[in-house]
Amino acid sequence: MSRILLSGASGFIGRPLFDRLLSKGHEVLRLARSGSKKEDGSIIWDPEGAKARKEDFEGFDAVIHLAGEPISLGRWSKLERKRILFSRTVGTLLLSQILSQLYSPPKVFLSASAVGFYGDRGEEILTEESDPGRGFLANVCCEWEKASYAIENRGSRTAHMRFGKVVGPKGKTCLPLGLGPKNRWISWIEREDLIRAVEHILDHDSLEGPINLVSPNPVQQKEFSQISIPPWALRLRYGLAADELLLSSTRAVPSKLLASEFIFQTPYLLNPLRKATQ
Repeated sequence: MSRILLSGASGFIGRPLFDRLLSKGHEVLRLARSGSKKEDGSIIWDPEGAKARKEDFEGFDAVIHLAGEPISLGRWSKLERKRILFSRTVGTLLLSQILSQLYSPPKVFLSASAVGFYGDRGEEILTEESDPGRGFLANVCCEWEKASYAIENRGSRTAHMRFGKVVGPKGKTCLPLGLGPKNRWISWIEREDLIRAVEHILDHDSLEGPINLVSPNPVQQKEFSQISIPPWALRLRYGLAADELLLSSTRAVPSKLLASEFIFQTPYLLNPLRKATQ
């Protein structure tokens, strides 16, 4: 069994992932920000202040980095955009640098990213080989992934997990999916499949670099809702966030996961929506 360090362990994805890893017999420690409630088995750091005790990070087989400022649906101010970018790049850069300087760095470093990397691409089918897109979130994802360069250069197997929209129990998601034009594509994944995919990546040495964590069957907006709000109305209400979160079309597929023989338990959207009505 492995000794694993997990950031973002209290989040929508991190909490069930933490419990799953523990149930499989791994030793799992939380990486928590200074000022947060200290729990047993946690390591405290201050990514904004670039403060951490390097010796606390020794001896881990794997590090899974999920922490980042939540992306809310609203009119993004300059300060909000700065927080979104910095919370992903500054923390990832500091963690990568600390790990690269260890006497015994982790064999595996898994860092969250998102399919926002591809931007608004219409009908184009997107694999891990596709070029980055344009826009604020695409730029954030590019800088987010680049921030891992230090630990990559040290030789640790590094994976950039590009998450799609995550559908949890009873259809719960981090962001609403019932807005936007009916023909736009949404790359999604059921939360249980995402957790299983993270375990799969940990266990398969061939999986590294960008990895799309999405269902093999992206869907159009009309599968989520029959409501169609005009783009101008969404832009009036949400500004830049409308273009980035509600109007963009991203048709990503999990080429690397499928090639590694990962089997999705919920490959079609019908299943999570059916759960939501139970």
